[in-house]
Amino acid sequence: MKEKRAMLDYTGYLKRLQQGDYSENPFLDFLGITLDEIGDGYVRFTMETRTEFMQANGVMQGGLIVAMADESIAHAIMTLMEPHEGIATVEVKNNFLSTVGGGTLIAEATVFKKGRSLVVGDCIVTTDEGRAVARSSATFLICRE
Repeated sequence: MKEKRAMLDYTGYLKRLQQGDYSENPFLDFLGITLDEIGDGYVRFTMETRTEFMQANGVMQGGLIVAMADESIAHAIMTLMEPHEGIATVEVKNNFLSTVGGGTLIAEATVFKKGRSLVVGDCIVTTDEGRAVARSSATFLICRE
């Protein structure tokens, strides 16, 4: 029998994240993604590139950039969620605009529209020099208790 999971307390979770406690989301910690700024429908994350992120040709593996964008959009959405709501990614679309060979990536995500059952968000990932490397949009399903 499948175990029913409780909805995440997004307000508490986001406060703990702002305080540097990443224990509830080990994926962020694993990738080295850190929260820089958060507001209503907005989040800014940064991630230092590492040797382990590079492919044989010396550029960063693109799926990690998409994962950063997906997490960024999800967290921007979390700022608008009600206590009885949860979210699940339904679709992610990404356009790669440039390669990444190192440095720091910055992901800025905003909520485009929150409806009754779906939320759409957008994210631009840039280098610390301001060069755009990816543009993502994602749709999330709102799950209710």
